[in-house]
Amino acid sequence: MRVGLTGGVASGKSSVSALLREAGVTVIDADLLAREVVEPGTPGLAQVVEEFGDHLLTADGSLDRVALGRLVFADKSARRRLEAIVHPLVYERIAALEAQLAPGELVVHDIPLLVENDRAGDFDAVLVVDAPEEVQVERMVRDRGWSAGDARARIAAQVARERRLAAATVVIENTGTREDLRHRVSEVLEELRGEEREGRAPH
Repeated sequence: MRVGLTGGVASGKSSVSALLREAGVTVIDADLLAREVVEPGTPGLAQVVEEFGDHLLTADGSLDRVALGRLVFADKSARRRLEAIVHPLVYERIAALEAQLAPGELVVHDIPLLVENDRAGDFDAVLVVDAPEEVQVERMVRDRGWSAGDARARIAAQVARERRLAAATVVIENTGTREDLRHRVSEVLEELRGEEREGRAPH
């Protein structure tokens, strides 16, 4: 059973991902794979350098992510060219990881831009971790040292909360304590595993 996991900035998606791993669930992190496929010595890094130039390498031969980020966020064409290199490599890694799973095993794909990239239809269920904007802002100011203005700008740059919630088959509200979240994740897992046994998607 393939499950997508997403959520807005500072919603607590990473915490949910960690709790799922603690519970023994296989979690495939798309962002982590995207970093791995361009590590030093990989064909992915060689393709990025060929496309964009070796000025994007640091002194130790690894990818300068800050410089690359500046380049692709300012230039949609560059971003598309980067995605054309990285995405197929990531999908290849995902397919290889899924091939190692036991038949019928639950696997969760942690994908920050799941809704933005219209990926909801790829999964049997979509978990959306949700928190009100005020809570997101408070967390970014407290935990990341951002200004409230920067935090709100980051939220505004993401897909609207309503659109994200509309894509959810299960919403995990994260406004309480870590224990509240742990309890909710356990409930959701129980529901998913029950639906998986019956061969139905959760509601």
